Amino acid sequence: MDYFNDPELNGKYLGTITKDFVVVCDTLLEASSQIRKGDFSQYPIFVFAKQEVPLGGLLVNADDLNLDWHVFASYLELFVQQGIVEPDGVAYFQANYKDPDEFCCLFVLDKEFTKFVFIPYPED
Repeated sequence: MDYFNDPELNGKYLGTITKDFVVVCDTLLEASSQIRKGDFSQYPIFVFAKQEVPLGGLLVNADDLNLDWHVFASYLELFVQQGIVEPDGVAYFQANYKDPDEFCCLFVLDKEFTKFVFIPYPED
């Protein structure tokens, strides 16, 4: 599965996701670090959704920052518990997971679109 060059993502979503990501990327990087240091998981996942979803904890309320997307903090093990990642897909997910100090793992959730995406954190 190619997480990057999905034409549907590029066309319809990447602009609004990127616009919001730039605003919240420092918060996400810090949360990713806390998830990994706190031994919750080595595979943080940030859910980008336009409405409240029961996937992790609300990290960024879009309404507070005038953004398009709410951001929820989660991680691989919760996604397995919730049936989003099948147990036999865990090794594949882990093998394709990118360095969490360089890339943010997003789970984009919208009415007609659900996809994992890795977005690089901006360079300082």
